[in-house]
Amino acid sequence: MTHPLPPITVHGSIGPTRNVRRWPLRLATVLSALLAAAPLPLSPVRGAEPGQAASRIAGPAPQEVVLWPNGAPGAKGKGERHTPRLTVYRPTENTHNGSAMLICPGGGYGHLAVDHEGRQIAEWCQAMGTTAFVLRYRIAPDYHHPAPLQDATRAIRLMRHRADAWQIDPHRVAVIGFSAGGHLASSLATHYDAGDAAASDPIERQSSRPDLVVLCYPVITMKDPFTHKGSRRNLLGEHPSAELIERFSNQTQVTPQTPPTFLFHTGTDRAVPVENSLMFYTALRKAGVAAELHIYERGPHGVGLAQNRPELADWPDRCKNWLGIHGFFAAQRKPPGN
Repeated sequence: MTHPLPPITVHGSIGPTRNVRRWPLRLATVLSALLAAAPLPLSPVRGAEPGQAASRIAGPAPQEVVLWPNGAPGAKGKGERHTPRLTVYRPTENTHNGSAMLICPGGGYGHLAVDHEGRQIAEWCQAMGTTAFVLRYRIAPDYHHPAPLQDATRAIRLMRHRADAWQIDPHRVAVIGFSAGGHLASSLATHYDAGDAAASDPIERQSSRPDLVVLCYPVITMKDPFTHKGSRRNLLGEHPSAELIERFSNQTQVTPQTPPTFLFHTGTDRAVPVENSLMFYTALRKAGVAAELHIYERGPHGVGLAQNRPELADWPDRCKNWLGIHGFFAAQRKPPGN
């Protein structure tokens, strides 16, 4: 199967929005120009400036589902912070199209931004007819690797296992992640497995590979100088081994089987440098994986839907268009190149 050349869209002072399709001759020039266009510095946003909530969709009340009713593996206690779970947002019957989205909020693996990178994203999904699943995964200081990835992996398996009950297509299961949640989503994209056919738990027989991946200002690498050090510390500990750093620098883990991926970032992100998205896109390109990258000239970290930032507010529409191209909203549609 041959994928078309994946586009890079650069938004900013280097000229009109454009698609760069001559790889790699123009890439270095375009990216250098983007990063050299020095706008006034913008302060990083940590949960502030989240944007307005998406229009509330009148659907069934959100439902909470515990991932492991008998306790998560390695749980250190009871209570909310020890109990990974999903909050399920279902669309109305007349808009329901069978697609499903796992949402991984950010927070540096130390807290969870479950409003502007959780609930508001779920309501945006509802408006598209997609069933949304907001993941509350285990975080530091109580938990480090492998707990967050265990929780995300279990979530994907559970979504497929209960596909009939939730009226979703097990072959149209996507994941979207923000910041450190983007690292978790990219970990799902690069550290998945096909499931254990011999498992006594039927949930564990399901594949954990997402069909599509959306990464928003994601942490990708655990390596200096472009890692987000707080995320690395919270996930891997104070003194992680070189092997662990390499393994979870997810740009090094991309293969031709990595799912198609949409990325969005800003050139003035001070918390998570844009190089994180550039490295992952480059790795996808080298592996022949369909991908789309949108770099906006300016904008802080943690914008969510960015509805109160006109310079960024079109990224959800661009993402929706990309999802549609890859057949997310209609089972009969096929990705380009198939």
